[in-house]
Amino acid sequence: MAKTGVYDTHPAMVAKVKELKKELQRLVKSIVDEDDVLFSLGAIDGAKQALCSLKELKVKGSSLCLKLKDASGSLPFPEEFCCPISKKLMFDPVIVATGQTYDRPFIQRWLKSGNRTCPKSQQVLSHTILTPNHLIRDMICQWCKNHGVELPDTLQYSEEGITEPDRHRFVYLLEKMSSSLLDQKEAAKELRLLTKRTPSFRALFGESHDAIPQLLNPLSQTKSRNEVHPDLQEDLITTVLNLSIHDNNKKLVAETPMVIPLLLDALRSGTVQTRSNAAAALFTLSALDSNKELIGKSGALKPLVDLLEDGHPLAMKDVASAIFNLCILHENKSRAVRSGAVKVILEKIKNRMHVDELVAILAMLSTNQIAVEELGELGGVHCLFSIIRESSCARNKENCIATLHTICFSDRTKWREMREEENTYGTISQVAHNGTSRAKRKASGILERLNRAVNLIHTA
Repeated sequence: MAKTGVYDTHPAMVAKVKELKKELQRLVKSIVDEDDVLFSLGAIDGAKQALCSLKELKVKGSSLCLKLKDASGSLPFPEEFCCPISKKLMFDPVIVATGQTYDRPFIQRWLKSGNRTCPKSQQVLSHTILTPNHLIRDMICQWCKNHGVELPDTLQYSEEGITEPDRHRFVYLLEKMSSSLLDQKEAAKELRLLTKRTPSFRALFGESHDAIPQLLNPLSQTKSRNEVHPDLQEDLITTVLNLSIHDNNKKLVAETPMVIPLLLDALRSGTVQTRSNAAAALFTLSALDSNKELIGKSGALKPLVDLLEDGHPLAMKDVASAIFNLCILHENKSRAVRSGAVKVILEKIKNRMHVDELVAILAMLSTNQIAVEELGELGGVHCLFSIIRESSCARNKENCIATLHTICFSDRTKWREMREEENTYGTISQVAHNGTSRAKRKASGILERLNRAVNLIHTA
């Protein structure tokens, strides 16, 4: 096939074409394989939409390339109008931290490859924010106008490859959320797939403050949990998870008033998959400190601890990750302890379930005095020593000995049990000699405290 220039080399165009072809391939396969007539109709509509989008990209790319070739054949473009990376006319000029101007898709590809220097000057970039260069853009438009070069106002795709048909499809699917249950289920399933496979669709939700409320309209309108269709709830909660993966969406998603309450409803009453995905969404959103506080204040830790107690293998890792992330914020440690986290976590550790994640949470919670008291009452000392003896993981040993160090310095009634462990197995000494640097410090601190207590008794 002959190359068309822009269509084949522009990063956003190439990425979008690949996405559309992959989606078209999936849809055609589902049409051929699926016996369900209703599902096939939806797949056929999707395939038609993908074909239309491909055609539009092809026509616009080819048309633009011909116009630019005609112009450049008789009159070269000024050097300052060409991207230093692509050596071609810039459509969306942006300024990087060094003050150099590049075409947005090409500098984005450079940055996404892990580079943190300016391609032209080789200076290290102090930040990766891209600022639109409206002056150069206007100059390019004016130059093209003066020399009779027809340059479209826009290629109708964004930096992430969004086309106008994509936007129309996006709006159409959101509108279906206010329609019949069948329409809602079909739209929710498609949005779940699109936000999973197409990162650019995640970004679309960040362009409108009404998009997320529209998405969750079916869940917010139900009067009781029993009225929520389980498949619809699962698809919508999973879509929220997919949106939360996009860094620019985290703040918007968490601060949309209905989101966290609906995630908590899903934690309490959804299918196992829905509950797991709700926990994963809270974990992803809690990457921002402001969201940690917001989620903690909402009462999320109690349903997370309850779900951890249920112990379903599908959900436990996501739940443990969410609790750990939230408890990085000091105030959330108290909330977790009040929610019964210590007892639940200790029971799971005793049953050797997700030990890596749970001993890390215990080490974090051990800075809370009530948590330390509960650990002492519930047999935490014996449990943690047994993990140190059995585990080959240095990080697990470190977290266990750190928790024991806190207990040792907070509860002298546990000194006897610790001395017996040391006399029988030499567990603390082994960590003091072979552990990580932090583990060695904590183990040495315990031994010093225990030895000092013995000396005081002998002196007395």
